Amino acid sequence: MNRKSFLALLGFLFVAAWIALSFGDAILCLLGAALFYAIGAVIEGEIDLGEMQSRMRSQQRG
Repeated sequence: MNRKSFLALLGFLFVAAWIALSFGDAILCLLGAALFYAIGAVIEGEIDLGEMQSRMRSQQRG
């Protein structure tokens, strides 16, 4: 299991433990897993936040 998968699982378990289970809460679990997966991607360098920020600035200018 790589770091991103582990963090996604951790996010899912965190949200699942925080909220009682129902349909809306299950959606929150998936969102938590996606958030932790994205954090793992940033940590591993697969997502470059500086590059994303410069792209957003260039789109705002023109």
